[in-house]
Amino acid sequence: MGKELKNRNFSWEDRQRYREKVQRCLDALARMLAEDSFSFPRQQMGLEIELNLIDEAHSPAMANSVVLEKISDPSFQTELGQHNLEINVPPRPLAGDEALHLEEELRIALDDAETKAQDAGAGLAMIGALPTLREEHFKAKWLSHNPRYMVLNDEILSARGEELLLDMEGPALPGTPAERLRHSVDSIFAESACTSVQLHLQVAPDDFAAHWNAAQCLAGVQVALAANSPFLLGKALWHETRIPLFLQATDTRPDELRNQGVRPRVWFGERWITSIFDLFEENARYFPGLLPEVSDQDPLAALESGLTPELAELRLHNGTIWRWNRPVYDVAGGVPHLRVENRVLPAGPTVLDVMANAAFFYGAQRALSEQERPLWTQMSFQAAEENLYSGARHGMDAQLYWPGIGWVPPDELVLRRLLPLAHDGLRLCGVSDQARERYLGVIEQRCVARRTGSLWQRDTVALLERKGMSREAALRRMLAQYVELMHEGDPVHTWPVS
Repeated sequence: MGKELKNRNFSWEDRQRYREKVQRCLDALARMLAEDSFSFPRQQMGLEIELNLIDEAHSPAMANSVVLEKISDPSFQTELGQHNLEINVPPRPLAGDEALHLEEELRIALDDAETKAQDAGAGLAMIGALPTLREEHFKAKWLSHNPRYMVLNDEILSARGEELLLDMEGPALPGTPAERLRHSVDSIFAESACTSVQLHLQVAPDDFAAHWNAAQCLAGVQVALAANSPFLLGKALWHETRIPLFLQATDTRPDELRNQGVRPRVWFGERWITSIFDLFEENARYFPGLLPEVSDQDPLAALESGLTPELAELRLHNGTIWRWNRPVYDVAGGVPHLRVENRVLPAGPTVLDVMANAAFFYGAQRALSEQERPLWTQMSFQAAEENLYSGARHGMDAQLYWPGIGWVPPDELVLRRLLPLAHDGLRLCGVSDQARERYLGVIEQRCVARRTGSLWQRDTVALLERKGMSREAALRRMLAQYVELMHEGDPVHTWPVS
């Protein structure tokens, strides 16, 4: 989504040509799937982490262009807000000790970026939602300087025809009433408050549906287990406030279209699939183009000539539909491949926590995709979606539905059922015993302690308020402690509340 646009003003003819090109891309993709045109030499993983920039007062530092210039590393890129960066990890095999090497590389890269950011008067915070963002930050002027973001902002607001509404209420802090946020915004900047980890896994075409269905089954467990976004605009909201915030911050539907059942662009989906084609076809059928830029390549003509089609319009369209588990078509070295992109996880709290969340997901996903009787044949799609929202709202206190068990809290579900599956799945992926035990051991102890980043943030703020601090002061003090512990690197379930 960060690439330059050639055109910033789209005509009716542009939109019609774009729709036609998306359809030609679909036809080309169908043919490629039928002819087994995809590369799959080995299973590879990839990782993206979105980061916040903060100043000495722990407020957002709107300085990503300056910080990126100082970092001078193509792995780091802009994100939507000027207080955001993203680090993209090159793909690598999942097997062996690769996860251990990745953990070390991430620590080094982030420490180096922190040092260089400090030269610009900023620091890094790896957290799901920055708790010190204020209403005055939610303006279009704070979007990153890449023109693409402003075009996206204008297109979303034009499609909606009115201001965006942020409206959510979450579980109360101990000893206090529940808090509600209801706030209108006139830009999509609120999306930049959602900083996430995106996990990529390259899969063979025949295996894509099973991996995507398994990822959908796991989404609710993932967010409950890794929740790290409890505060927004000074309010204590969902344990993983990113989930409703991302939906509302990009919602092109006024009330009337929502009431008609028009689908949101931040979408869980509505059915289990049998092919990756199902997802791309739904994208084309249900969603108008937001950035209808047309490339010169004819994908079907490229196929006839023996070339790999870029499917530029299909990929651009896919990038403006934010599924929690997104299908990805990509080309590397002239060879096409397919990936599942898992988007439900928040950033942080530490590199070790991020790696543990990734290992749990990859292991459980692989094990579920290999089961003789697939889990999704025993579970309604609506139950999987409800699990996502329950896990996001309540965290470790959620009640999740699981076939063969019924309603169960996430820690019990993981310890009884999913952790053994994750161990089995990582063994099937060829992950070394050392890596498997290190990362899944973190997940096990997090469940035993029932401590997530969200719970640590909520408990710390509640304690500071009981000691007489205002909410704003408590959030700043909490974030200062959070960043210090983040840099120390011990997993969040070991963090003291003080």
